[in-house]
Amino acid sequence: MKKKLYPKVLLVLVTIFLSISYTNQLQSTHTRTLLRIKRLLNFPSILSSWNSTTDFCNTDSKASLSVVCYEQTITQLHIVGETKPQQLPKNFSIDSFFTTLLRIPTLKVLTLVSLGLWGPLPSKISGLSSLEIVNMSSNFLYGKIPQELPLLSNLQALILDNNMFEGHLPDWLDSFPSLTVLNLNQNLFNGSLPDSLSSLTNMRVLSLSHNRFYGSVPDLSRLVNLQVLELDDNSFGPNFPRTYNKLVTCVLRNNKFRSSLPDNMSSYYQLERFDISENAFVGPFQLELFSLPAISYINISRNKLSGMLFENLSCNSILEEVDLSSNLLTGRLPKCLVSNSNDRKFLYGGNCLEETNQNQNQHEQAFCHTEAIAVGIGLNERKKHKGVSKTVLAFGIIGGIFGGISLVALIFMIMIRRRNGKTIMTKNSKTKLISEKAASGKLITDSRHVPKAMKFGTVSLPPYRAFSLEEIVAATNNFDTTSFIGEGSQGQMNRGQLKDGSLVAVRSVKLSKSCRTRDFMQHIEFISKFRHHHLVSVLGHCFEHYLDDSNVRRIFIVFEYVPNGSLKTWITDRHYRKSLTWTQRIEAAIGVAKGINFLHTEIVPSVYSNNLKITDVLMDQNFVAKISSYNMPLLSNIGKVGQGNIFKSPSFNKSVKSEDKFDIYDFGVILMELILGRTIKSRNVDTLKDLLQSSITSDDEARRSIIDSSIRNACLDQSLKTMMEICVRCLVKEPEERPSIEDVLWNLQFASQVQDAWRGDSLSSDSSPISPLPSQRMNFH
Repeated sequence: MKKKLYPKVLLVLVTIFLSISYTNQLQSTHTRTLLRIKRLLNFPSILSSWNSTTDFCNTDSKASLSVVCYEQTITQLHIVGETKPQQLPKNFSIDSFFTTLLRIPTLKVLTLVSLGLWGPLPSKISGLSSLEIVNMSSNFLYGKIPQELPLLSNLQALILDNNMFEGHLPDWLDSFPSLTVLNLNQNLFNGSLPDSLSSLTNMRVLSLSHNRFYGSVPDLSRLVNLQVLELDDNSFGPNFPRTYNKLVTCVLRNNKFRSSLPDNMSSYYQLERFDISENAFVGPFQLELFSLPAISYINISRNKLSGMLFENLSCNSILEEVDLSSNLLTGRLPKCLVSNSNDRKFLYGGNCLEETNQNQNQHEQAFCHTEAIAVGIGLNERKKHKGVSKTVLAFGIIGGIFGGISLVALIFMIMIRRRNGKTIMTKNSKTKLISEKAASGKLITDSRHVPKAMKFGTVSLPPYRAFSLEEIVAATNNFDTTSFIGEGSQGQMNRGQLKDGSLVAVRSVKLSKSCRTRDFMQHIEFISKFRHHHLVSVLGHCFEHYLDDSNVRRIFIVFEYVPNGSLKTWITDRHYRKSLTWTQRIEAAIGVAKGINFLHTEIVPSVYSNNLKITDVLMDQNFVAKISSYNMPLLSNIGKVGQGNIFKSPSFNKSVKSEDKFDIYDFGVILMELILGRTIKSRNVDTLKDLLQSSITSDDEARRSIIDSSIRNACLDQSLKTMMEICVRCLVKEPEERPSIEDVLWNLQFASQVQDAWRGDSLSSDSSPISPLPSQRMNFH
């Protein structure tokens, strides 16, 4: 009997031994992998408890750190670092990090938040085929979403908030039939949304706030489970998104919506938070929203919504905040909103309501009536009222003629210059000749002694003139949605084509004050001076008047149209186009510097604080850089009528110390992006500046290792080093220590010349010398 039992007992013992051996081996593999992750993350404090003796599958879980196992295999890894993480050192490799993660193929949930991860998301993430939830928010990841991501067919939640991802949202989102959460807030995504979003019927949360998306929102009515829709701070429009009525949160703030609200809003019985502020919604506001059973927050401020409120209106008692300000509402304040105002934030200023107390300013009834008519008629309706339109046009033409008279001298001098090929100078003026490639590198400091035609850089531009409203309407095809470019604090921008075939960009500035044509002429004369080879120049203006009087309702500013996209796309968007060469990047930097120099020194009064970004620099068909967004006074804050100066601009206050150096800092960021070949967030500037500073004193190889790979072997080291030095000096902390724009321009020209000499290019006779005087060159330490 014992002999028969012995083989069975032996088999059981062997099985137990092998099981223990396998478990120990598996535990050892887990330990080595997780400790390597700790090392690759530069030993963050959150992982200080991890060591070689840690039993990872049996540790206590925390909100910021947990490892979850199933049958001795890791299925969940959660690591949440500090609230404001520092970027991991430059020797960190995102590729090596994910190679290590691939040793845990059973991962279903991966949370890596606020750990300082940087670099493009590697395509090898697709090797973690079991992943269901990915959360890598609040890091420094950049580039495009990898094309291999659809291999994660089980993905249910993708959370990449607060990174630097860019490019278009891919059209293969329908590869994730189980996707319920898509959070891409605070990134640099652009383009329109793909129609594939419409097929994600399991989607519950769609959050795309603070990006650069534009265009129409796809039809989301099939997403019957969608509860959270957050699209704020983009350029979506013009129509309100089509959604199913189970929304709990709907945030569309600060977009380009210009339609009316859908008729079925009263059926959104689960709606708790409704924010459509800072758009241009028109038509009646549905009062039923106040009484929805779950509603607690309503913000419709800064739109064109009309309608009448009533004292006996019913509203939900749990409403905590209501903002109706800056619309076209009339009637009386609802008692249900005013009665318990101590417990509720209630704003309603800027409408035409009959107030019981005068603590929030209201317009006269006529204001909302006139505005509502103007919104309702639109440009198409004006064609039916030709008699009135002719009167409006007459006022516009008269205003234009009045403005044109004040510009006759300027236009005459421009024509003389173009005809004779030379500049007229007055005998009594202390003139200085300007050469854009001056050998000394020192440009003028007093622009009042420079001839206007030369100062305004109007070569190749048509004379400034007043346009008629009919010309503007015809050029933009009646402001068709296909002509829409964008909209911001300075008004809406549309693309257009004049009768002579030239392309233009038309910015419409809506006025909130009642002003006559003559009130604007001083400012029109000034903005006509914004004409330079390296600015998106102003070509003319047009006034649109109210139907019932001669007050100006809107001003149209006509700019030249620059067709070749922004400088950013020629640096970072290599999927669609070839990147700029090193020589082209230097020339673009010189162009931007010349544009800044014009704004600072060649126009009176000088224009500072232009908030320059690389996306504001456009490239024309000849790859000439032009600054598209500058601090034009007419587009600044509107002051009080009757004070002689309707528009105020804080940028002209010369008492502000080193005000010109704010633009120098912004220019330094643009230089850094040209050198490194990627878009840079403000929080990373200091870190990258230190990296450039250290590379300046290193060897040639070290310098080239950090720059854009597409130019690594195409630039002379002296040229590269000079550009780095300029960049670092522009970014110093104290504004007074930053170089002047003239010194920046001179050193940029030096970098260009040594690069051209290295390439064997011949220089024209009016170029700066190859060997400039050492005393003139900026010293960097």
